[in-house]
Amino acid sequence: MDIKEIQSLIKFVAKSGASEVKLEMEDVKITIRTGESHKGETTYIQQVPAMAAAPAAAPASAEAAPVASAPATSEDSKYITVKSPIIGTFYRKPSPDKPMFVEVGTNINIGDVLCVIEAMKLFNEIESEVSGKIVKILVDDSSPVEFDQPLFLVDPS
Repeated sequence: MDIKEIQSLIKFVAKSGASEVKLEMEDVKITIRTGESHKGETTYIQQVPAMAAAPAAAPASAEAAPVASAPATSEDSKYITVKSPIIGTFYRKPSPDKPMFVEVGTNINIGDVLCVIEAMKLFNEIESEVSGKIVKILVDDSSPVEFDQPLFLVDPS
C-alpha cells in the first residue's frame, strides 16, 4: 500500500462518518479514528516486523501528492497555508550536510521542493502548489507532523 492509497483511505473514512476503521494487510496495520471525540486525530500506522526486513524503496518512488493549500485564518488571512499531505517527520534539509530547502524570505515557484517528510522510512519531497514568498515556517526541523498540519505561510503577491 503506497502513500497515495493511504491518503485516499483517510479522506474516504473522514467523509464516511465512520468513527474507527482498522485495516490489516501482510505488511502494514492501519487504524483510522474520526468523529467528535477524536477531532484532529486521524491515522496511526504500524509496521509489521516482517516489513522491517524488506528493502526500502528509493525516495524518488515515494513522492507524495502535491501539498494542499488553503487560506489561513486571523491576521495571516492574506497568506496561503501550505499543509502536510501525510503524517511523518518534517525535515527542512535533504540531508544533515546540505542547506535548507527554503528559508523565511525565499521566493518559491510551483513545483519547488519546500521540505521532506519521512513516513515509513520513505522520504517524500513536498512540492509547492503556489508561487510566492515564504513568510513563516510553522514547524521545527526534525519534528513529527500530522496530516493536514500547517507547515508554511506563503505570501502569494
